[in-house]
Amino acid sequence: MSTPFIPKHEVIDPRFRSFVLANAALEPLIEGCRWLEGSVWFADHRFLLVSDIPNDRVLRVTESGEVSVFQQPADYSNGHARDCQGRLISCLHLRRCITRIELDGKVVTLVDSYVGKRLNSPNDVIVKRDGTIWFTDPHYGIETNYEGKKQQAELPPSVYCFNPQNATLTLVADDFEGPNGLCFSPDEKLLYVSDSGKQFAAQPTRHIRVFDVADSLTPRLCNGRIFHTVTPGYADGFRCDTEGNIWSSAGDGVHCIHPSGALLGKILLPTAVSNLCFGGRMNSRLFLCAGSTLYALSINCCGSVMP
Repeated sequence: MSTPFIPKHEVIDPRFRSFVLANAALEPLIEGCRWLEGSVWFADHRFLLVSDIPNDRVLRVTESGEVSVFQQPADYSNGHARDCQGRLISCLHLRRCITRIELDGKVVTLVDSYVGKRLNSPNDVIVKRDGTIWFTDPHYGIETNYEGKKQQAELPPSVYCFNPQNATLTLVADDFEGPNGLCFSPDEKLLYVSDSGKQFAAQPTRHIRVFDVADSLTPRLCNGRIFHTVTPGYADGFRCDTEGNIWSSAGDGVHCIHPSGALLGKILLPTAVSNLCFGGRMNSRLFLCAGSTLYALSINCCGSVMP
């Protein structure tokens, strides 16, 4: 295992200084994977789950650093979240569906189609406080055999909301080239969604968009606009802290973005980050999926969603 080291920070706005812990080391927790994604923290069990997609497995790492296989095969699962009852919600590339693991261990398929057509490859997922499940469905997991299996797309890349109480699936946005990571603002009045563009395009559309979440009985997004463009690289997965700042994956590490869309600062890593989540004892530890390595870094703020 690599030796922990203090990462470099780039302060762009003075407000970023208060988030940086000068003596906090970047700790490698897992190495030797292929492409890590979909990290989710289990506060009640003190462990993290993370997908190693090309190896078709989900790994578990405890707070003390013990690593084990949680699930293999895993249907090339990508993003994960926990629902209001603590159950694991997962996006499966291979089966093109959203599943839930019940508290007794039983795996239930929640949704795998829309208007009679198969979903593409659900990518990332979050759960609103009302229990609804919001997820992105790009084509990435069915365009190659590396993170799933090459299959025919039946639907355009879209963002959906699934209500498990009545098994209703609602299309909330379909004007994306490649919807990817997503998260709510702390008050859940805003939904942020990254567009990573078409996988093999020479100049793909790549930015984070933000929508107002309409206060209505039927899930609905409105007033969509571009929030921020991450560079270098692009925004894949991201999370929100309690102050509404977005902590986003990027080509050079992690970027912290103010709710206004202004870049506050960067945590510079030796490789690109694909996704991240908050966790740890005070929900102030960032778990970073960086290619073949999972890192952990303590910062001076807390995630908005208590795991």
